[in-house]
Amino acid sequence: MTDRFPSGMAEATRLTRAGKLADATALIQRLLTGEGVSAASDPAGAGSPATIDVNPVTVGVADAPPHRAATATSAGASAGRFHPRPRAGLGETLRDLARRVMPDGPDLGGGAMRPAADPLPDGASFTTASYRNEAGARAYKLYVPANRRGGEPLPLVVMLHGCTQSPDDFAAGTRMNALAEEHGFLVAYPEQPSSANANRCWNWFSPDDQRRDRGEPSLIAGITRRIMQDHGVDPGRVYIAGLSAGGAAAAVMAATYPDLYAAVGVHSGLPHGAARDLPSAFAAMRQGGGVAVRRSGAPVPTIVFHGDRDTTVHPRNGDDVVAQSTAGVQGTQATVERGTVSGGHGYSRTLHADGSGRVLCEQWSINGAGHAWAGGSPAGSYTDPRGPDASREMLRFFLANPHRSVS
Repeated sequence: MTDRFPSGMAEATRLTRAGKLADATALIQRLLTGEGVSAASDPAGAGSPATIDVNPVTVGVADAPPHRAATATSAGASAGRFHPRPRAGLGETLRDLARRVMPDGPDLGGGAMRPAADPLPDGASFTTASYRNEAGARAYKLYVPANRRGGEPLPLVVMLHGCTQSPDDFAAGTRMNALAEEHGFLVAYPEQPSSANANRCWNWFSPDDQRRDRGEPSLIAGITRRIMQDHGVDPGRVYIAGLSAGGAAAAVMAATYPDLYAAVGVHSGLPHGAARDLPSAFAAMRQGGGVAVRRSGAPVPTIVFHGDRDTTVHPRNGDDVVAQSTAGVQGTQATVERGTVSGGHGYSRTLHADGSGRVLCEQWSINGAGHAWAGGSPAGSYTDPRGPDASREMLRFFLANPHRSVS
């Protein structure tokens, strides 16, 4: 595959959505034969921003069992085959062709019908608001559960979606709102607009979006603080998590605002500073091991999920997030547990603890999983219902790690 293939597939997506199916077919045929994209049709040549992720797909929908508690067994079992729902027509032919060449690559429009998200419980709210500062403005959605536990200050979890996703899509796929009802916490979903990135990716690879009080970090932190002020949030229990580009952005937030976030969850993402521009972003995604910014100060407790067959963001990036989260800590020890979700994926869970036994980082490597939120609902994109349940495990980790500097 050449470096021009992703941009060519993006152009094929545009042509398909514009109804120019013959042109899209011809373009994909040229890509497969190595002829590439003409200067007239190449979006990179036209100066359009490159995609730093892939379009959303849901895996294992048809035959996926509901998530059940994991059982302690050998982690070596191989996962079953994916069974996406059938589609028909030329559009599906193009999608199948793209998937065979780039399995975690773009879904060329349409997408399978998904089940409806869970209805809003009586007394809960899921509202849209916006925040503005010198760096611009961002909309966000906030879930306030009916379960408010007598008016006491609640924890807050900030969720950063992946490329092409939306707050509603991400909420449906992760089921984090349902957990909010169960445990009593707020959930915020900042939204990246297409005006900031054509594919709605958080710009984790841009130097201006990797620094405290600059760019996107200032906007996400501003949203967090606004919600804390308006809703009586417990300042010692504020957390952030994300998927893919959102996971990379969550790592940026933990590194730049360790005083604000008590813990971070990085699913299929990259460490802070893994890239400084588009070429280095693609290199980091493809192979990991990029030069990341070294953490300074006290470590932020980190939980990492990554599929070991992720061909969009190389699994080595999960290792890099772990290394960054434990950098500079002497005498760390790793303990490995292995298990299998009943009817689903096997996994290894590695606990990285300091000399006192405090867990600094928890790393889940999921056998046979690709680029998708583990244990997610088929109601959202980028989900793998075969587990383990990343949302529930992240929440457990978060609530066990309140901010040590907040009384």
